[in-house]
Amino acid sequence: MKPLFYIGIIAIILYEIAKVYFIMPMPGSQRVNSIDLAYFLHTWRWVFRIVFWAMIIIGAAAVFRSGTKWVAAVLLVLGLGITYAANYEMAADTMFYQPGEVVMQNAASNKVAAERMVIVTVVNGEAKAYPIQYIGYHHQVRDTLGGKAVMVTYCTVCRSGRVFEPVVNGKPEFFRLVGMDHFNAMFEDETTGSWWRQANGEAIAGKLKGQLLPELASTQTSLGQWLALHPASKIMQPDPTYQAKYDSMSRYETGRGQSHLTLTDTLSWKDKSWIVGIQTKDGARAFDWNRLKKERSINATVGSTPVALVLAADDKSFFAFERSRQYAVSLRKDTIFYQNEAYNLLGKPLSGNTGALKQINAYQEFWHSWRTFHPGTLRY
Repeated sequence: MKPLFYIGIIAIILYEIAKVYFIMPMPGSQRVNSIDLAYFLHTWRWVFRIVFWAMIIIGAAAVFRSGTKWVAAVLLVLGLGITYAANYEMAADTMFYQPGEVVMQNAASNKVAAERMVIVTVVNGEAKAYPIQYIGYHHQVRDTLGGKAVMVTYCTVCRSGRVFEPVVNGKPEFFRLVGMDHFNAMFEDETTGSWWRQANGEAIAGKLKGQLLPELASTQTSLGQWLALHPASKIMQPDPTYQAKYDSMSRYETGRGQSHLTLTDTLSWKDKSWIVGIQTKDGARAFDWNRLKKERSINATVGSTPVALVLAADDKSFFAFERSRQYAVSLRKDTIFYQNEAYNLLGKPLSGNTGALKQINAYQEFWHSWRTFHPGTLRY
C-alpha cells in the first residue's frame, strides 16, 4: 500500500501546480495555447482530488507504520500546503476582491484627482466615470447605469478597459475572476462555469464557448477632461478597505508601475508599447501612441471604414470617430474641425444644427495584447 501514498502525494502536488500554472502569469504559461487543458483540469478538479487523496489515505497507514514516517509526514504537509495555496493564496478571486459597495459622487463631492485616468460610459443619458486606479485592482466592477446592469472591466497586464452588459442568453449573469489566458483576464460565469475573455467578452471555454457579451460604448480620458465635457457625470469613489491596493496602482497609469508585467516600453511597437486599437466590422488597426502624440489627429481607414483618431492636449484623452472618405478631421486647441464645422472632443457641434460626429470605441492597449486578440490587425 505504500506506493499508493507516494503516488497520490506526487500526483496531487503536480495536479494543483498545473491547475494554477496554466491560468496564472507564470514563466511560459501564458505563451502557449493551453486553455482547453486548463479548463479540463478545472472542470474535473473534484474527481482528481478525490482519487489522489483516496490513494494517500489508503496508503497512509502502511507508510506511517514504517521507518520512513517522517519523510511521509513532510510530504503530507507539503501536499496539504500546496493544495491550500493553489486554491486560496493563488486563486485570482482571492487576490483581487470586488468593492464592498460602489459609491458614486458628483463633481462637487468627488475626491478623485482630476489628472487620474478613467473609463467612462454613457447609457440612456446617464454618465459615469470609473478610475483605472480602482478598476485595475478589482478587474471588474458591477454597477447600474441608465437602468441597465453594467460590468466595467480592466486588465492591467493587457492595459485594456472594456464595458459589457452582463447578460447571457437574455438573463443577468454574475462573473468571478478566475485567471488569465495569453495575459488577459478571464472571468467565469456563475450559471454554466464557462470562461470569458476580458479583451473582447468572448466565451473561450465551457458550454457557452463562442458566445459574446454585449459591449457598450466607452471612452478613456483624464477625469478633468471628462468633467469638462460631461459636468453632470458621477465618479466612482475609492473603497477604503482597498486603499493600500489602490496606492500600489498609483503609478500604473503613467506606465511606471513596479511589476514587470505592467511596466511600459517607451519605444514603439515593442510588446509593452502603447497603441490605440480600433476594430470595425471588417478590420482592425493599431495606432502607435508615440506617433499619435506627435500628430494629435490621424485620418485613416480601418477595414473599409474611414476613421479619425484625436488626442487631447492633456496627452491622455483620446477619441475616435467615423468620417466621410472625402473629408479629413483636424484638431486645434481641443476643438475638432470637420467639413468647416467645429465640434467638441465628444463630436458634438459647437454651434448650428449640424449633427454630431459618430463616435466609435477605441482602446489604449499594450501592443502584445492587441495583436494577440486581433491577429489580422494592421499597423498605422
